[in-house]
Amino acid sequence: MPILRTKEIRETKQEDLNKRLSDLRLDLMKEIGNSKMGRTSKNTGKIKQLKKTIARILTVKREFAVKKEVKK
Repeated sequence: MPILRTKEIRETKQEDLNKRLSDLRLDLMKEIGNSKMGRTSKNTGKIKQLKKTIARILTVKREFAVKKEVKK
């Protein structure tokens, strides 16, 4: 799954973000499991990329939530 930039994340809908977030978390669990079992990965930095992308999505979701509360 490709890295998502903050601009791309902000342009997507909330439902799509939730789906993408669950997919990324599943990929992260698989990669961590593979590394713990000693399997080598083609992309050694994939775990780091997945963690950063998950953090970006969660940050943008939090920003949306704060904006909604401010408007109320």
